[in-house]
Amino acid sequence: MQNEHSSKYRLEEGPNEPDKTPELKPSGIVEKIQQLGQTNVPDTGQDTNIHCLTIIGQIEGHMQLPPQNKTTKYEHIIPQLVAIEQNPKIEGLLVILNTVGGDVEAGLAISEMISTLSKPSVSIVLGGGHSIGVPIAVSCSYSYVDY
Repeated sequence: MQNEHSSKYRLEEGPNEPDKTPELKPSGIVEKIQQLGQTNVPDTGQDTNIHCLTIIGQIEGHMQLPPQNKTTKYEHIIPQLVAIEQNPKIEGLLVILNTVGGDVEAGLAISEMISTLSKPSVSIVLGGGHSIGVPIAVSCSYSYVDY
């Protein structure tokens, strides 16, 4: 019987030693989430033209934060915003925010990029929208907060 994680994880076989148990390694979409902290909205067909951008944890800018911190790196966000602007198939942006803030310059760069998009944008603040998260949230065409 398959469990719910069977499609998200693959079994990594190690040497055949009795004390070594195989470990689960992420694959596919889980790996993208671990590397970039986000993924595109799942493909639901030709009906959707909205890009989903998640900003979760501290916004990491020029200073690298310790690995135990949950962060969103601005060098991952900026290229996505450029791609959204240049892609004619994308008609809008949904920004999901849950942040305690972070690097001010990086946050201002993100909010400036969002505010200058030629496409409509909506921000949803779920949980925290503190510090530099506020300018990012209000840089969208519409902002919603759920506390």
